[in-house]
Amino acid sequence: MAALPEYRWRLAPDGLATRRQLRAMGLRPGGQDVAAELQRPRRRRGPLVAYLYRIDQAKPVRPMTPGRRAALAKAMTARRTCPNCRRDAGYCIPRSLGMCVACSDPPAPTA
Repeated sequence: MAALPEYRWRLAPDGLATRRQLRAMGLRPGGQDVAAELQRPRRRRGPLVAYLYRIDQAKPVRPMTPGRRAALAKAMTARRTCPNCRRDAGYCIPRSLGMCVACSDPPAPTA
């Protein structure tokens, strides 16, 4: 198996982009294989790695359909609803707590 070309941080050639860069251009990888790796060195740990894709082979982002929009709205509502009090918390419930902050806080001691 051939190794992928590796480029240092900010030294990748034109024509290659990360997923986020493609998305900002209104594109997606579209099933293509990774073309190269971008490596950002770090102290005391291994380098951060980002995969690069060819821009000329990227495809346009699929449009949002009414069904997909409804499914996303339903999923976000489920993430915002507290399983204890069944109220919309107004924010995504932290997975570490499993409930809204008001339900997770112990009641104040009464004198």
